[in-house]
Amino acid sequence: MPLDGCLMDLRELRILRRGWMLKITRATNGEVGFKLSGRIGAENLNELETLVGAEASGRRIVLDLKDLTLVDQDAVSFLRRCEADSIQLKNCPAYIREWITGEVR
Repeated sequence: MPLDGCLMDLRELRILRRGWMLKITRATNGEVGFKLSGRIGAENLNELETLVGAEASGRRIVLDLKDLTLVDQDAVSFLRRCEADSIQLKNCPAYIREWITGEVR
């Protein structure tokens, strides 16, 4: 799902707490995509969980992780739960994928 270009709905949210900057861009085009940029830490997971949880049940959700620069253990646990709930992790950086996979073992 391209998150750039012609999209029906595009919203942006920036979360800044204790030096952790997370930019969330929401786009819809038949499915809901959240492009995550910056850093995800425990401090901003509540907002992200609220945004994902607010989407209509049964709607396909994609998290684009291409522009993530840093995650902590709580964020990795959140991403693992997202995958378990059939939320697609698109462009997941290798180090995050390894951490998610290692957490499952």
